[in-house]
Amino acid sequence: MKKMIGFIICLTALLTVAFFTSSNETAPTKDSKPMVGILQLTSHPALDLIYQGTVDALNEAGYIDGKTMTLDFQNAQGDQSNLNSMSARFVSRGADVMVGIATPSAQALANSSQEIPIVLGAVTDPEGSGLVKSNATPGGNITGVSDLTPIKEQFALIKEILPEAQTIGILYSSSEDNSIVQADQAIEIAREMGLDTQVMTVSSTNDVSQVGATLASQVDAIWIPTDNTVASAMNTLVSAADSNGIPIFPAVDTMVEEGGLATVGLDQYELGRLTGEMVVAILNGESEPATTPIQYLDQGKVIINEEKAKQLGITIPTQLLEQVK
Repeated sequence: MKKMIGFIICLTALLTVAFFTSSNETAPTKDSKPMVGILQLTSHPALDLIYQGTVDALNEAGYIDGKTMTLDFQNAQGDQSNLNSMSARFVSRGADVMVGIATPSAQALANSSQEIPIVLGAVTDPEGSGLVKSNATPGGNITGVSDLTPIKEQFALIKEILPEAQTIGILYSSSEDNSIVQADQAIEIAREMGLDTQVMTVSSTNDVSQVGATLASQVDAIWIPTDNTVASAMNTLVSAADSNGIPIFPAVDTMVEEGGLATVGLDQYELGRLTGEMVVAILNGESEPATTPIQYLDQGKVIINEEKAKQLGITIPTQLLEQVK
């Protein structure tokens, strides 16, 4: 009996050692390559350029998907539930850095983690959106790039092209914090320049056609901020404005190509490159979000759609045309 008990104890010990040895050999380990999760709000030329600039900056710094890093790119296609689930995906996969392209994307990422570094890819006012304590000293796990548009220069451009214009329409989405901030600034700037404003909002892309047509019938020109909802329905807005012979002055450079007349815009690709450079600095251990100020591009550039000007019968001043050549 004693021999039998001793045999059972020895056998049990051997099986236990074998089990734990096997478990350790098969336990999953985190990929040694850093992982970067990029969350984009929707498909749009401006946001696509920001994404491309981000990836190019990463590649030039030696971070290449599948080789020296793992890149997880997710496009929410404008759906809030997608933003939330995709943010959770990055966290569960153990992302080393997360990038949010557009304010709603950044807000979803911020809600998903207070520890993983988050880089904002073109968020107009991070402080005003509650993403950081201050734009100068973020103080948490978030920093990034602002696409704060040069509104004063844009309204000066409107006056230069349309010196007789008196009432400027402002159209934006009431659900986007970044748009609200810009619209408030635009109203004040217009007042300082002696211009009247007519303000209308939309809650979704479905509203743009009717609201855009109504606004175009009441103003001399329409200005729109860096607004993702309106940008997604730019073609619809252009049709409504064209029917009334009213030019659109968008805040984003790519929206001039889509039928806007002119702007002083920021280069969206360069915004992306700056975003990517900030990601690289974090991956290299050269910076911490808490102490890294929000970054800005130095200046905008004049962009004019000469074909649209001819279509609307608007003469562009010679000095402006020389600036874009």
